[in-house]
Amino acid sequence: MKRSTNLVIISGPSGSGKDSVIEGLAKQGVPIERVVTTTTRDVRPGETPGREYYFVSENDLQKKIDNQEMAEWARVDNNRLYGVTKEELTRVQNLHDKIGIWRIDWKGVLEAKKNISDILTILIEPPDIEQLLERARGRGDDNEQELQERLAYSKEFLKHRNLYDYSVINKKGELEQTIKEVKNILAREGYLDSENGIR
Repeated sequence: MKRSTNLVIISGPSGSGKDSVIEGLAKQGVPIERVVTTTTRDVRPGETPGREYYFVSENDLQKKIDNQEMAEWARVDNNRLYGVTKEELTRVQNLHDKIGIWRIDWKGVLEAKKNISDILTILIEPPDIEQLLERARGRGDDNEQELQERLAYSKEFLKHRNLYDYSVINKKGELEQTIKEVKNILAREGYLDSENGIR
């Protein structure tokens, strides 16, 4: 049975490789449009505001929350606010020739399912928690205390596998296989045909 929305949630703890999977889908010609999250964290090197995230102040995002402009929001592993505006969701849902990829954490999945009960949810997870730590250290964005906080949050994240329709393990050095598995899920669920076109 076809789901009620073109939105698909791809989720996973920091360092699981979910962004690489999403980028890989796009490179392979899957017609996706990313739902852009709004966040209060700082811009990282290589990021472009409006592409990876909409970057705003804590005060501005709190105003949006208070004005009920957010479809979902949460304070997550680095004590920053992340969320998606209702306006952004509407923008992506109106693109009928695209699969809307919504990248949120498990708290966001809980909120999303309240509004769209049959939304497809895919968890990207590492083979083990140590690999997450290794990847996070490799990025060099966090100090040791922040790394440990991120690790604790990731352990909590993975306790919520039951929220997801599918779980795909992204093994080290096997990103292409992970992307293939996600594409197969999208095809099985009726989002793609054999030529990568949206159904």
